[in-house]
Amino acid sequence: MDVLSSTTYETIKVRFENDICFLQIHRPDANNCINRRLVEECASVVRLCEERAKVLVLEGLPEVFCFGADFQEISSQRDGDGHQKSHAEALYDLWLSLALGSFVSIAHVRGKVNAGGVGFVAACDIVLCEDKAVFSLSELLFGLMPACVLPFLIRRIGQAKANYITLMTQPISAQQALSWQLVDACEQNSGNLLRRHLLRLRCLSKTGVSRYKNYLRNLDNTLLASRAKAIEANREVFSDEENLRKIARYVSTGQFPWEGE
Repeated sequence: MDVLSSTTYETIKVRFENDICFLQIHRPDANNCINRRLVEECASVVRLCEERAKVLVLEGLPEVFCFGADFQEISSQRDGDGHQKSHAEALYDLWLSLALGSFVSIAHVRGKVNAGGVGFVAACDIVLCEDKAVFSLSELLFGLMPACVLPFLIRRIGQAKANYITLMTQPISAQQALSWQLVDACEQNSGNLLRRHLLRLRCLSKTGVSRYKNYLRNLDNTLLASRAKAIEANREVFSDEENLRKIARYVSTGQFPWEGE
């Protein structure tokens, strides 16, 4: 019996096929946004993968992979800097585990990816997507910044392109993401694309993957070195009262910051 068969999750769906773990972000009523519970549940599964899996496949919903921070939760829990800092630490450490863990992490992307969703994508070893996927960083529209996302995104596509996406806040297409190396492969039927990759990755040994990922971690410590600065920058923008007012207004009215009062 699957070790997870009796486990109940609120925000994700999980299944194991031998040594491959499929982890689906599943918050259909909340646009697959990131809340504290999602981070906790994903981290719990990732810890299990350290021992049990050689491949972890991270997926979302057909129309949205992940749309970033849960503004509803942020608006309802304005209880000081410590709350946001602990959340940022947990999220950054989750992405570190995807990037440096002893398994191959694959982001299988369909639909929209925004803000923190891009962090999940950029943290993974391999990124596969359907040709209709779109990627964006919208944070600056609310006076925020993708502080925790950027170390992972810069590692993948370079500082200039990460800077451009951050400043423009506009979605980029799957083909653009492919040309900028945010995405490794893209097809209309991304499910078939994923199956072909898994067919090859099944040939690898858990020991070999673990040793390789540990070597990469020792070769480049950029992500670890950036952790404290990213968390502090995240805390700064999410403790700014003006930014929180914009978020609360958007949650209650649906109006963006640049729209009239």
